[in-house]
Amino acid sequence: MESSWSRQLLGRASSTPGVPGEAEPPEPELVEAEVGGTALLKCGPSHSQGNFSHVDWFSVHKEKPTLIFRVRKGQGQSEPGEYQQRLSLQDRGTTLALSHITPHDERIFLCQAKRPQSHEHRIQLRVYKAPEEPTIQVNPLGISVSSKEPEEVATCVGRNGYPVPQVIWYKNGHSLKEEKNRVHIQSSQIVESSGLYTLESVLKAQLAKEDKDARFYCELNYRLPSGNHMKESREVNVQVFYPAEKVWLEVEPVGALKEGDRVEIRCLADGNPPPHFTISKQNLGTKDTEEMTPEDNGALVLESAQKEHSGLYQCQGLDLETMASLLSDPQELLVNYVSDVRVSPAAPESREGGSLTLSCEAESNQAVEFQWLREKTGQVLEKGSVLQFHDLTREAGGGYRCFASVPSVPGLNRTQLVHVAILGSPWMTLKERKIRVRENEVLNLSCEASGHPRPSISWSVAGTAQEQDQDPQGVLSVLNVLVTPELLRTGAECVASNSLGTNTTTILLELDSSRSTGLSTSTVSPSVRANSTSTEKKLPEPESKGVAIVAVTVCVLVLAVLGAVLYFFYKKGKLPCGRSGKQEITLPPSRKSEFVVEVKSDKLPEEMGLLQGSSGDQRAPGDQGEKYIDLRH
Repeated sequence: MESSWSRQLLGRASSTPGVPGEAEPPEPELVEAEVGGTALLKCGPSHSQGNFSHVDWFSVHKEKPTLIFRVRKGQGQSEPGEYQQRLSLQDRGTTLALSHITPHDERIFLCQAKRPQSHEHRIQLRVYKAPEEPTIQVNPLGISVSSKEPEEVATCVGRNGYPVPQVIWYKNGHSLKEEKNRVHIQSSQIVESSGLYTLESVLKAQLAKEDKDARFYCELNYRLPSGNHMKESREVNVQVFYPAEKVWLEVEPVGALKEGDRVEIRCLADGNPPPHFTISKQNLGTKDTEEMTPEDNGALVLESAQKEHSGLYQCQGLDLETMASLLSDPQELLVNYVSDVRVSPAAPESREGGSLTLSCEAESNQAVEFQWLREKTGQVLEKGSVLQFHDLTREAGGGYRCFASVPSVPGLNRTQLVHVAILGSPWMTLKERKIRVRENEVLNLSCEASGHPRPSISWSVAGTAQEQDQDPQGVLSVLNVLVTPELLRTGAECVASNSLGTNTTTILLELDSSRSTGLSTSTVSPSVRANSTSTEKKLPEPESKGVAIVAVTVCVLVLAVLGAVLYFFYKKGKLPCGRSGKQEITLPPSRKSEFVVEVKSDKLPEEMGLLQGSSGDQRAPGDQGEKYIDLRH
């Protein structure tokens, strides 16, 4: 694009005074170059055959020619000045190369050749520079549709171009043109110190509600030696303010609601900015109305909806600029519920062999289905509101759960737990049969019993006891005791009792010699159930096994020696045998006709036939497991 001042300079420079009567000089030759590039200036048309061994080059600025380069005998010499370091000869002196082009180089250059005859050639240098990518800034305050004149929409800036590019504004892909009282485009440019131009263009327009989603952008058109080009800015959207014409109400989630759901009631309007909202709720039963203020975004959040939140909701929007008020259509909010699940009787009890009927009921605004489940197994026992028992056993005692649900509203359900008590004397829980302990250690003995009425537990030995409720009919007692020789001898007895009877667990202890003695703590935990009194048996001490083996070995050796002696006397005839005159070895009366060896056994005393020794002495508790083997045969 040619600027006006360039055209004037070209006209004035091309009409320099000449000899009167001579023809007007021809138009200058046009040469184009980009900023930073190199321009090739030829002294005459490419087909000219003149002698260029003696040429003077001039730059013409403001109609004043200035010598910038001399050619003498084919050798070039720059004149001092702004072009001194940027000029060089090419093509055997016919072309002058001007490097590092700037916008200030856009002017006419003149060459004069004097041999063999005088002639001159004018060159118009045109300079171009593509602008940077255009930037666009939207009006941050927005535009009201009620404005009576065009308001600023956006500003477009194109920096460092040459010459000044042309700007075109677009809305939704369609170019905008000046339109009185509707569209106004105001552009200005700044000349930088480099000679490049920065273009600023402001788009002003009168917008309507329909422009709230409009996309605006600007385009810079410019020319380079290679042809015409363009660059586009990004698209922007300006905020448009307009009054609301309609208010409505939305509820999330959509569909059937239930108690406990997070519910959001939102007021919406088609105005920008949205009006100030209030929400009214009418109770459908009492017709009472309640006013509520939503959050700034028009939303009222019920984090855990309840049946009391059901009602008829309506939004009211007040435009603070026009003070106009709009109402939404009323909308019913229904929160489905199941509540007040009740089981009767509330504390059911019965004797063994008896019958019992449990019934369940609940309140809901929908049809309810019932199921009965066993608490400890989760097994469904019955479908329906009634659960019946016949020929009750102790095992039937425990928790039962009524499960009330609404099939039409997934996830809506409530439960109620009830404990069935079977009247009876306490049941006991056995501990481990083998309790290995160390003397002087601190031991925790536990005893568990259940029954109805709830039993109480006492211990036969002194210690610190603590009770814990296992369930409404069960109790666990833990006794903290020190293992003493007396406790090893007697064991401990746990007695559970209620108004219908008592039951006992006896715990007997065994000394564990494989562990070093010392003060420590161990716990005896429950194991299996028993319907009657159970006893922990005290087993033979493990250290007695070695003594038994030694005793057996010694006895065998004694018998062998005794047998040899008897056989020797028999052969000598000194030992009478047989019915006719043989004598018996004298033994104590209680052990006549017997010759025994004792062998250790792990069987309990009641499973053996124990024989007394010759002196009738009592066996120690640790020896109660010994058995006598008859060696007579």
